[in-house]
Amino acid sequence: MPSQFFGLNIAATGLRAANAALNTTANNIANANTDGYSRQAVTQEASDALRVFTRYGCAGAGVDTIAIERVRDSFYDVKFRDNEQLLGTVEAKNYYNQLIEKYLEDDGATGFSTLFNKMEASLESVMTAAGTTETKTTFVSQMLSITEYFNSVYGSFQNLQNDINAEIKNTADRISAISQEVASINKQINIIEMTGAKANELRDKRDMLVDELSKMISVETRETAVVDENDPNRVTGASRYQIWVAGAYQLVDTYEYRKMICVARDDDGATDQNDVKGLYDIKWGPGNYKDGDNVSELADFAIDSKLIGGELQGLLAMRDGNNSQYFHGKAEEVIQEYDGTVKVVVKVDAGYLKDMTKCSIPLDGRIHIGSKDYKYDDWEYDGDSTYTFTMDPKSLTSIPDEGKDCAIGYSNSYQGIPYYMSQMNEWIRQFSAATNEVMVAGYTSDSLEGVNLLTGSQDTNSAAQYSYEELTSLSENKGYYSIKAGNFTVNSVLQDNSDRLATKADITEGESEFLNLKRLREVFDTEKIFRGAPAGEYLTKVLADAALNKSNSQTLEDTYQALEVTIKNQRLSDSGVDEDEEAANLVKFQNAYTLNSKMIQTLTEIYDRLILQTGV
Repeated sequence: MPSQFFGLNIAATGLRAANAALNTTANNIANANTDGYSRQAVTQEASDALRVFTRYGCAGAGVDTIAIERVRDSFYDVKFRDNEQLLGTVEAKNYYNQLIEKYLEDDGATGFSTLFNKMEASLESVMTAAGTTETKTTFVSQMLSITEYFNSVYGSFQNLQNDINAEIKNTADRISAISQEVASINKQINIIEMTGAKANELRDKRDMLVDELSKMISVETRETAVVDENDPNRVTGASRYQIWVAGAYQLVDTYEYRKMICVARDDDGATDQNDVKGLYDIKWGPGNYKDGDNVSELADFAIDSKLIGGELQGLLAMRDGNNSQYFHGKAEEVIQEYDGTVKVVVKVDAGYLKDMTKCSIPLDGRIHIGSKDYKYDDWEYDGDSTYTFTMDPKSLTSIPDEGKDCAIGYSNSYQGIPYYMSQMNEWIRQFSAATNEVMVAGYTSDSLEGVNLLTGSQDTNSAAQYSYEELTSLSENKGYYSIKAGNFTVNSVLQDNSDRLATKADITEGESEFLNLKRLREVFDTEKIFRGAPAGEYLTKVLADAALNKSNSQTLEDTYQALEVTIKNQRLSDSGVDEDEEAANLVKFQNAYTLNSKMIQTLTEIYDRLILQTGV
């Protein structure tokens, strides 16, 4: 039979439960505007009934307050993070696509189309003004303005690539910092929850960090309960929390974490002729790695993976995006010469690798053969489908194997900075070749042999320029490979003396016939110089790429932003604090507290009657 004070114990449990509910409601209201806070609720269940030896059998023993837990649905967390990594990718792309379009657009004063039209108008002036020195000088000056335009845009693109590179490092550093912070929080959570309590606020903090992480890189999480090794049926209260990123890399395993370490490429480590120096490769290292430690033994992070996701994927696409045009082939032969020099003969199949106007491999650098990287000092092209790379034996730790796949850089299907710089180079080389072919075949008004109009500086710190013979030499079949947007310029001979402009097609022509310049005008107006169009339509072609890329990334960004709002609202509807609901809970739990208090008051009166007023 239960004690006479049994009812008092029941009321006391109800009082404690109502008090816990009121305190939890107060906490919810206080955090109504706290980012990342999940609404909390008191979990209650009826206490075990007391068996009594009377007809009714069992008597209820009140209520037990089991836990105060977060109200949160992991389904919405997964959906939110999946959307965030897609949003992060397109946001990075869209931001830089807008800048690229800005650099390329014609403002009516210094844009390509404006300058090209002015150059063509000055060419007409030479032919209509009896070829005066002044009109020739103007034409040369206008052509120089076009070369300077490409110099400027090239420099802007390189600065942009450098900015993206720095942002990649910042992103990798932040991912590493989050991994360390999550590992620390995991330890705090387990310490608390092994006592039987729930570390709700710490779990909210961890989820906020994972949300942030999901925008930078694709994320997958898993949490499993830790059981007692000696008693598999007993759960310890601790949990194993794991985070995988980029599809295959374990970033956090409870208290252990990994780091993404950015390592600048050596000066000879560029994978593209147009890359700025010091682009970062990413290594996968332990949590105890410190700046200055040896990186040679660290594992490579696969920056060519399509599973990276998030801002990091978008940044790599903009920094390295080459529209899948990169050097690759097979090592058909390895030749060791008498002086120890090693030559690797590589056979290529891709059509763009057989066109030197599209070539973008560095003059010297590193080539990946099989599973190793090898340094090469120079390369030659046979004009068909074979490249021969020359390697200094002093730099070799082993001889490359024949029959292995070779590559310089990697395939990135996006049209990023390297793509646009390669497009500029292609136009410049084709335009220069067509222009110079006409100019060197003509004669000046004084019947001197013509000279090439366009060339490239051999060094940014030198006035030396490539000669026409060097640009058209058949010894290495590189053609105009040496000219790119960064060193594109007008022949210094013509800059110093515009009368060296080849105006006549034949030495017997009169001074005012200008047949050679008419041929040049035909080249400008009708010859298919670039992507099946005349030279003057360069900007139309390239700007169309930029506009399409920007439009696509903008559309996707708008879509994922709208989805972000929708999913966030769905998540908030479940885990967010609703002030009206909490106000109703205040009344409900206050009434419960009042009724339990009244029960205690009633029982007090009963006990008073029983103990003090009943007796003998």
